[in-house]
Amino acid sequence: MRTRLRQFVVSAVALFTASAILPSAAADESAHGQRPSHGGLSADIRYTEYGIPHIVADDYTNLGFGTGWAQAADEVCTLAEGFVTLRGERSRHFGADAAADGELSAAGTNLTSDLYFRGVRESRTVEKLLAEPAPVGPSREVRDMMRGWAAGYNAWLKQNKITDPACAGASWVRPVTELDVAVRGYAVAAISGEGRFVDTITTAQPPSGSAATTAGGSAASRAPVAKAVAGAARELWGTGDMGSNAVAFRGDTTANGRGLLLGNPHYPWQGARRFWQSQQTIPGELNVSGGTLLGIPTISIGFNANVAWSHTVSTGIPANFHQLTLDPADPTTYLVDGKPERMTKRSVTVPVKDGTPVTRTQWWTRYGPVVTSLSPQVPLPWTTTNAYALYDPNAANLRFADTSLGFSKARSTDDVLKSLARHQGIPWVNTIAADRAGHSLYTQSQVVPRITDELAERCSTALGRTTYPASGIAILDGSRGDCALGSDPDAVRPGIFGPSRMPTLKDAPYVENSNGTAWMTNADRPITGYERIFGTVGTELGLRTRGGIEDVAAMAERGDLTVGDLQRQQFANRVPAGDLAAEDVARACAALPGGTATGSDGKAVDVSGACGVIKAWDRTMDTGSRGALLFDRFWRKLPADRLWKVRFSAADPVRTPNTLNTGAPEFATALADAVAELRAAGIPLDAKLGAHQFVVRGGKRVPVPGGSGRAGVWNVLEPTWNAAGGGYTEVPFGSSHLQAVGWDGSRCPVARTLLTYSQSSNPNSPHYSDQTRLFSGERWVTSRFCEKDILNSPKLRVVRVSEQR
Repeated sequence: MRTRLRQFVVSAVALFTASAILPSAAADESAHGQRPSHGGLSADIRYTEYGIPHIVADDYTNLGFGTGWAQAADEVCTLAEGFVTLRGERSRHFGADAAADGELSAAGTNLTSDLYFRGVRESRTVEKLLAEPAPVGPSREVRDMMRGWAAGYNAWLKQNKITDPACAGASWVRPVTELDVAVRGYAVAAISGEGRFVDTITTAQPPSGSAATTAGGSAASRAPVAKAVAGAARELWGTGDMGSNAVAFRGDTTANGRGLLLGNPHYPWQGARRFWQSQQTIPGELNVSGGTLLGIPTISIGFNANVAWSHTVSTGIPANFHQLTLDPADPTTYLVDGKPERMTKRSVTVPVKDGTPVTRTQWWTRYGPVVTSLSPQVPLPWTTTNAYALYDPNAANLRFADTSLGFSKARSTDDVLKSLARHQGIPWVNTIAADRAGHSLYTQSQVVPRITDELAERCSTALGRTTYPASGIAILDGSRGDCALGSDPDAVRPGIFGPSRMPTLKDAPYVENSNGTAWMTNADRPITGYERIFGTVGTELGLRTRGGIEDVAAMAERGDLTVGDLQRQQFANRVPAGDLAAEDVARACAALPGGTATGSDGKAVDVSGACGVIKAWDRTMDTGSRGALLFDRFWRKLPADRLWKVRFSAADPVRTPNTLNTGAPEFATALADAVAELRAAGIPLDAKLGAHQFVVRGGKRVPVPGGSGRAGVWNVLEPTWNAAGGGYTEVPFGSSHLQAVGWDGSRCPVARTLLTYSQSSNPNSPHYSDQTRLFSGERWVTSRFCEKDILNSPKLRVVRVSEQR
């Protein structure tokens, strides 16, 4: 294979001219047409436009090496800080009380984050998973990639000077091990299970008094509890800090009979959950392009010569609770079928910057860690008689990388399903895929607790009988052995559903998901028959789901679709809420007596200027749209449960509810508050959206298009309003790694991609803002997948990297 690789890259060497940009250490290597590995690991990295690396290596270890090197070159500070988190050392370097980063989504402070990850390390949780044979544990290929990734990252650190001011000279930038890389994969899986409960896991303590209270209350109090639980479920497992859209089209809707896929994940624009672009090639073995979550050695979302796939955050609930019956004499002992079991006590010590190390105790059971709340509104108190334990099957899941590697090598959507069935490693997302032969696929093949509706009916506690129907969150009686989760014959391990139980739709004209229930993946082919833990059937859809279905169903009906149609859909920036309500808003605004409305502070506000602005608004969130900002601020202030006159109907789920309830008092209040808010910030009511929705690059504002998912906008952006600061701050979250993929008669995919926040977060990198400016102008990158396209890049730059230079 090494000979084939030399042949593969030697033609690139011949392209070099005096204008080619090569690091001095690599310049001499370019003349030889082979990598001087000196017996160590090595890879070839061919950079094309926008700093996108095309990594070529002999085998999986060397491919991991090249990937780790290239990720470090672009994102060393983000990666290094993430590894500080994964080692449980944030308090030591950054202080215990500072806010934690995004490795885990609900770790409030550095201290709680450290307590959790130190507990993971000291219990050797990940080492035990690594020791499991595949498919429960990682395959040899993935282990090789993790080992190579660590070596590549370390080699980059050794051979390069850090120019990113975020960590230049920092003592916490250190070499990593294969275990560090594996813990990163563990964190990706656990982020929506244990990761949502880090604070309560690390602070739960036995009761010191004798009071015994219970959660849930009487039947009379269950309605407010159900509402609070449903709200908690949206907060914990909704799409506030992660979300996505994706659509795949079947071949008979396209211009050439081949499939099409548009992927649009919504993720944070800074920190550990950034995507990073690359192409990975082992000649004769693997060739795939796409976006990778930082610190992960495999492609997370991507395409190859035959298949394209993307993911969307699902409605499945990835964890559940068990109510424990405690030994009256000892609140750290619980009973199962009358027999006592002692909790496992984990005492974890965290070093603290300029302070005394902090030691805390965590309590673990056969089900998982003890927790004391589902949310601030729903306590799960640890009393002398009861406690609650969290079960997260993804806390025993290192299979995401193998599942993704299976996708990377797939030749059809059936191969995607085979990888899902073999590895069962997708933690909290749906998978949408299309292939060259014209097939489409949606599947909610994710790792969730094996809680059937029958089990929930038979084993739910009093509180669980409220939480499960309302939200899919199961609270089971942990004192009964017959309430164990059991095992499906096709499941890779006990306690989770097997692939045959997953909501799946194959070969529909279109499959679309915008973080809604599997039920409405295709409006003409609803999916039913799945357990409540996966999501609902026959319930109201979000506006982004409704708008997405309207758009893609119309596209499928029109037919003759191309990649260009996918690109237009991504940047249509249509606001379904505006289409439904703007005309009514303008009419009701004009009818307000004296053109005034009373705000929430009781003050009268002149809103007459808003009426014409809303009426003239083009119903989009383009950067040049006037009235978009006013409508955005108004819509965010309306209570979701008082919006519509025509209520939801399961018989017409895409078009209902509708007709804005402008007679509700909340309407005028929201309008008054929005107008007053903009005026207080000095913002004209008809200001262009892009003047106030932006990111800053090189000291200058870059306007960005898109809008709120709550208003139904496909191209999601969620800026943060700062009234004291005069409006929106920089956009921190939204559309991230975009890909529009199809195929023609050649072996080269027809693909357009865009990384909205650009490839590097280093302000000194030439690729800190280049794709962000493309995003601002609603432009795309033409993917260079095939060898001829890579070699024809006017920006081609070859770097040959090795452990010894």
